[in-house]
Amino acid sequence: MNSYDKGKWAERVAGIYLQCCGYRLVCKNFKTGRGTTAGEIDLIMQKKHTLIFVEVKQRESLDAAAYAVSARQRQRILSGARSFLQKHREYDDFDKRFDCVLVHFPFRIKHLVNAWQDES
Repeated sequence: MNSYDKGKWAERVAGIYLQCCGYRLVCKNFKTGRGTTAGEIDLIMQKKHTLIFVEVKQRESLDAAAYAVSARQRQRILSGARSFLQKHREYDDFDKRFDCVLVHFPFRIKHLVNAWQDES
């Protein structure tokens, strides 16, 4: 299995894991479109009155996955989240959070709640 396929499997596993933990899937693989500096958001989940933007990382270890989320990538996800919120005003009064789900096959998952903050 190549790295792209592993990444897609990791996103599926992370989505199922979060749903089993009481999260509801709002959107997966949200893209802002061409010509923007925003990146793709792997999963957007909801739990109660909180909207959670989730980055999923699959690597050869959970530590390697954690280190794979760069500052530049976090900024692109923040920008993508702003774009999503502009298009979906129904979430204006929700709390927002940025999580990371780390995946190592065959089956190790670590959920980093509130992995980073929007400092703007």
